[in-house]
Amino acid sequence: MFPFQSWRRRGAVLLAASLAVAALIPMSTLTAGAANERVKFPLVVANPNLLPCLAEYPNDPKRPPTAEVSVERGELNDTLRLRLRHFKPELNFDMFTVQRSRLDAEGKPVDGFTNFGLAWYQSDVHVEKDGDGDVTVKTILLDQIFGFDPDVTLQPINTFHVGFWFNDPNDAKDCVGLQVTPFNGEHNAGPLAFISLPDAATNLGPLCANPDTSKSPVVCNP
Repeated sequence: MFPFQSWRRRGAVLLAASLAVAALIPMSTLTAGAANERVKFPLVVANPNLLPCLAEYPNDPKRPPTAEVSVERGELNDTLRLRLRHFKPELNFDMFTVQRSRLDAEGKPVDGFTNFGLAWYQSDVHVEKDGDGDVTVKTILLDQIFGFDPDVTLQPINTFHVGFWFNDPNDAKDCVGLQVTPFNGEHNAGPLAFISLPDAATNLGPLCANPDTSKSPVVCNP
């Protein structure tokens, strides 16, 4: 039997071996392999009405607030970096990985959306005086992030989406009214600010880097 997380160690060895014979491998194959080791994707504003409460430059459409996530696979865990740019200074958010996005692959609200499903609290996010924010998280992310609870017969459920919520509901009330959600440590957060989009072909969140398209519905190769 292989020890805990041995597949990650074996993957690192295989990657090193492949680099040793890189000259014999077509560039397209190397690119595809690299894509599975590192993913990068934007988050999208959950509601356009929120933009005046988010933007550092609310009257400049050329400098909207942006949020980008990059994740690099590691031997024992993965490293996620969230980068915020052009946000209103001193805002605070709470970042979660969740089971479902409220937006579809085109960034439109999902018809009949009810809730985000399973959610994992990952980090607090603070916007500095220059309008930027950066957070780094190290944990299991790509292809394997999941939770379960046998007390309520909840089977393992993946949380392949990334989003962040206003920490203070009052920071968003001028844009969408006062909305209180459980998405912070005190369970009195504000509304969803930004979230990832599902893949158009697989309908899976971007933390699934290795989808198994031979199955219907598509699942993620752990």
